Amino acid sequence: MTAVPLPYRVTANRPESAGTRTISLQPVAEALPAFAPGRFAMLYAFGVGDIPVSVAGIDGGVLTHTIRAVGATSRALCAVRPGTQVGVRGPFGTGWDLPAAAGRDLLVVAGGIGLAPLRPLVRAALSAPGDHGRLNVLAGARTPADLLYRSELKGWGLPYCGVTVDRAGPGWTGNVGVVTTLLDQAAFTPHETTAFVCGPEVMIRATARELLHRGVPAHHIRISLERNMHCATGHCGHCQLGPLLLCRDGPVVTYDRAEPLLAVREL
Repeated sequence: MTAVPLPYRVTANRPESAGTRTISLQPVAEALPAFAPGRFAMLYAFGVGDIPVSVAGIDGGVLTHTIRAVGATSRALCAVRPGTQVGVRGPFGTGWDLPAAAGRDLLVVAGGIGLAPLRPLVRAALSAPGDHGRLNVLAGARTPADLLYRSELKGWGLPYCGVTVDRAGPGWTGNVGVVTTLLDQAAFTPHETTAFVCGPEVMIRATARELLHRGVPAHHIRISLERNMHCATGHCGHCQLGPLLLCRDGPVVTYDRAEPLLAVREL
């Protein structure tokens, strides 16, 4: 399952935000093992290459991925038409492990396309509200045009769903500022909270520092890190972060494990 891509047919391809597309994939024959929220697949555009992409939706055998067109392979994947095929390997990496947060408040903090790996976690939490405490979703983006899943966000926050942008555009009446400015509006008890954070690394660091300051334990802050993943099996070493190979030991790690590594500039 990890060495040879299986053929998946594109069933949908829709624009999500500026330069971002969401594609849905269904197995042509054999399906990959079940994905868990936070894990990722290697998506292969035939004749171009493959890239790691976190799963953004899990619905039976259908996989959903939200992709930003930034390179040759991601542009090719964003351009696939329904009915065509792509290759998929996986699942890879560690997940958010929502069951381990049973009974605790959930704080989901996303920056930019970092909301995509958190989307299946939010959906899983909403489908089983009795398994945890209060759910808060905080999402930030550069501009209103960069926001993901705008139609879904309205129904996500129980008790709070906050959205903010770095730069407001015409007609924007919402919050403006970094995503941590939304924390004062969220309802959670810090020492009884598990936080899930994904986005640009600078945003992850700032959010984790603020959560620690408010009393959320470091081992209950789970972050998703990104490095240059090539093989996805821990062999090539391109995604190394100190003793961690993020394709194997990540991308989701607890902040008590990641903090000393992120503090080393050379890593």
